[in-house]
Amino acid sequence: MNTQVNLDSAYVPSEDIVAREIEGELIIVPLVSGIGDMEDELYTLNDTGKAVWEKLDRQKSLKDIAKELTEEFEAPEGEIQKDVVGLVQELVKRKMVVEVSVKNEK
Repeated sequence: MNTQVNLDSAYVPSEDIVAREIEGELIIVPLVSGIGDMEDELYTLNDTGKAVWEKLDRQKSLKDIAKELTEEFEAPEGEIQKDVVGLVQELVKRKMVVEVSVKNEK
């Protein structure tokens, strides 16, 4: 399975998961088997991961998301891009997000 992600692509949460924020943590729960880790039924994201997750909306490429986060966190763009790609690769591998075509609503 190809888990390479593209900065020019957009990603959205899979329809096979439910994500909820509980006490400040984002918790992802698979609805079907074969998602996530066999040992872990729940997957949680830290604040940085949650910031990326909230921007996965089909309208922004990963490059756009990284640029927004660079401004929000006042961090080097290359470092943010690396973190965004790393997280999304992990989520794609776990089948928690899927690639979609960018939908520009202008």
